[in-house]
Amino acid sequence: MKTVYLIFSLLVSTFSFAQGITARLDAAMKKMQADDQFKHATISLYVVDSKTGKPIFDKNSQVGLATASTLKVVTSATAFELLKKDYRYKTDLGYDGDIAGNKLNGNLFITASGDPTLGSWRWESTKMDTVMQKIIATLKGKNITAVTGDLIIDDSKWETQATPRGWTWDDIGNYYGAGARGLNWHENQYDLILKPGQNTGDPVEIVETEPELQVSALINELKTGKPGTGDNSVIYLPEDGMIGYVRGTVQTAGKTITVSGSMPNASVSFSKAITDILQKNSISLSGKPKTSVLYFMNKEKIPVAAGNLFSFYSPSLDSINYWFLQRSVNLYGEALVKTIAYEGTNFGSTDTGINIIKDFWEKRGIERSALNMIDGSGLSPANRITTNALVTVMQYARQQDWFASFMNALPLQNGIKMKSGSIGGVRSYTGYVKSKTGAEYTFAFIINNYHGNAGTVREKMWNLLDILK
Repeated sequence: MKTVYLIFSLLVSTFSFAQGITARLDAAMKKMQADDQFKHATISLYVVDSKTGKPIFDKNSQVGLATASTLKVVTSATAFELLKKDYRYKTDLGYDGDIAGNKLNGNLFITASGDPTLGSWRWESTKMDTVMQKIIATLKGKNITAVTGDLIIDDSKWETQATPRGWTWDDIGNYYGAGARGLNWHENQYDLILKPGQNTGDPVEIVETEPELQVSALINELKTGKPGTGDNSVIYLPEDGMIGYVRGTVQTAGKTITVSGSMPNASVSFSKAITDILQKNSISLSGKPKTSVLYFMNKEKIPVAAGNLFSFYSPSLDSINYWFLQRSVNLYGEALVKTIAYEGTNFGSTDTGINIIKDFWEKRGIERSALNMIDGSGLSPANRITTNALVTVMQYARQQDWFASFMNALPLQNGIKMKSGSIGGVRSYTGYVKSKTGAEYTFAFIINNYHGNAGTVREKMWNLLDILK
């Protein structure tokens, strides 16, 4: 009898506590809706009990909203399911013709598979110098000191369009707006080294780019900003662009500062790095670098490597996913979408990948209209996802054998393991929180079209989420 009474008491206590949380969230939400900063905003919050899936709070959970980077959890979870946590990209160094003595009588090939980590600084094995040294070591191991043909960069396994539909002109030229190609290099990013003037309004000097930009030229319209105003520069340079513009301001610093842009064509930069290292090591290349686009333009068939000299393998998917969520690397999200498409259809394209992702989640209870994805990173302001859909994905992840890797990759913010998102007029969070009483919650929280300072919006959202602790 005492045992039955104890169980009943615990159930009543748990029920009462859940009711208390709901009431407190409701009061906090009403206060937020009355805030002038959200007068014209749409707010959505959905919270469930992580263990039971029972809803704890629901405000507009079926309204599709722009998510910004919280959409990354959808791409991440789908990639874990369809590609598996040990998935690795492979980039081949190959050749055709024959090797006679110290001469390769034929072409040297790089056959790419969309590896977004090739040349990345995040792993020792992927760094630019490491990749170049492996190429040289392979050629020297074959005693090759001369290549009679061309250097062919075959990135034809993926579509030629690098950036998804819906990305804005203000984003595409900057490092976070780097699109995904069949061949990616140094995360398709370069650094722009700038020297501000001494006074507000002075011209800003472009000292150099690292790696050096190839083919493209930047017209510099930058001005020195007021002290304390920070970096307000924007690079306008489309994919495959020849001429770009750098506009806005950077504050007086008294020294050089660095901003980062996206390479208009990573294959060009990559092929330049190879030709430079060949020359440095006295390995002659009689031909010239050629990319898949050149063959497409000339309506020629791309040659295929007949033999393989070496294969570069990327870090595993769970390692890539760690940086994808921790540092919100948009390139990785777009690469994963195209990889899902490639593994499913033998050709990597954003639209195909998005359709596969939607099909996957539709079979698991998420309506396609609740998961209106345009890209895999959330950078497009045209994405429309419901908080209900995000929570469904997060709840699904909890039940999978890869959840530990997924959980580890979520950033710790405000004492909560959650993915954040922020683009113009959008703030969002989705994650997991455990209260002091031991209750566990899964949530998604999105605000669209707020007014004023983004930092104060974050503070107000964090204050509301503190109720769950």
